[in-house]
Amino acid sequence: MTPTPRHPAFRSVPDAQWNDWRWQLRHRITKLEQLEAVVDLTEEERRGIVARRSEFSFAITPYYLSLFGGPDCPVRRQAVPHADEVRTTPEDLADPLAEDAHAPVAALTHRYPDRALLYVSHTCPVYCRHCTRQRKVGDARSAPSRDDLDDAFAYLEKTPAVRDVLVSGGDPLSLSDDRLVEIVARLRRIPSVEIIRLCTRNPVTLPQRITPELLDRLRAYHPIYVNTHFNHPKEGTAEAAAALERLADAGFVVGNQMVLLAGINDRPEVVEALGRFLLRHRARPYYMFQCDPVRGTAHLRTPVERGVEIVDALRGRVSGLAIPHFAVDLPGGGGKVTLVPDRQLARTGRVRVFRGAQGAAHRVADPEANASSGAEGGPEPTCSSVRTRTPPR
Repeated sequence: MTPTPRHPAFRSVPDAQWNDWRWQLRHRITKLEQLEAVVDLTEEERRGIVARRSEFSFAITPYYLSLFGGPDCPVRRQAVPHADEVRTTPEDLADPLAEDAHAPVAALTHRYPDRALLYVSHTCPVYCRHCTRQRKVGDARSAPSRDDLDDAFAYLEKTPAVRDVLVSGGDPLSLSDDRLVEIVARLRRIPSVEIIRLCTRNPVTLPQRITPELLDRLRAYHPIYVNTHFNHPKEGTAEAAAALERLADAGFVVGNQMVLLAGINDRPEVVEALGRFLLRHRARPYYMFQCDPVRGTAHLRTPVERGVEIVDALRGRVSGLAIPHFAVDLPGGGGKVTLVPDRQLARTGRVRVFRGAQGAAHRVADPEANASSGAEGGPEPTCSSVRTRTPPR
């Protein structure tokens, strides 16, 4: 794969700077006048930028900006505010997943019995327009302090039921190497924490951040899983592919969490192409999420049926490895529910009729009840009924 062509405004930047993630962060575009100088904005985009300036502004790395096309570009639509963001619906919520309501301490959400979400940063390279944490991201007041994190570590130490900690934010990779490694090392010292997950969109918006130096330091604390967030195959650049492969080579297990977005990726062929890119570069399509009902996203949300239709269209057409779980994260903190197409056409007694991948009907019979199977009150096998022989020494 060839490197991504740079936007003309950045073609004179030396390679050493362009490939330095710190340079990319320092030169993010965060103001209307900066963006107008490099992108021919529509009136709807200008209105959206002005209207959302105080509530949820924007930030775009030079790298991600270089992927932009016209106003309908799926990358541009994820990064540039639009006038449609001021639309409201009765379903809109500031905190749709009730993360704050399930926060026993300031920097941690504990919603599932064995998992907890640890917030370590308030910033991201790019402020995605569908972000579920618009109430926090980009707001310096939401940045967790060291005392906040110490309280979170103390909570985890006294709550051994939590075995899996998701390190999120903002984006945890916005932190320095030293600070991120310090946090991961502190988590690894908690005996009950078995799995650490880094939730990061950096492979998509700032792949330069996935440096060999950072990975070499983190690999000492495996198992570390990485949840990343590609939404469209146009984000599958040479730089993104290299970032994914560096993660895999260093022993990180990478899963992708796509968000279903109207007019951006809500077609089977787009999800298929994205899944094929991810698998080629050793990342597993993990979830396809229904867009959360956060304020400002009404124009991006699809009917729930659309996600089910996409899964149905992919099943039998591509490898199961390339098909993500379609999930709705229930408002109010109800947790995730996964939805699958209903391919059962009929049932008569023991016989069920299913629609196959090519549309034909297929009959499947349930087994007849019999004593040997333990059905209808038959004897259940027990460990004590199994005789074993000691092998000769």
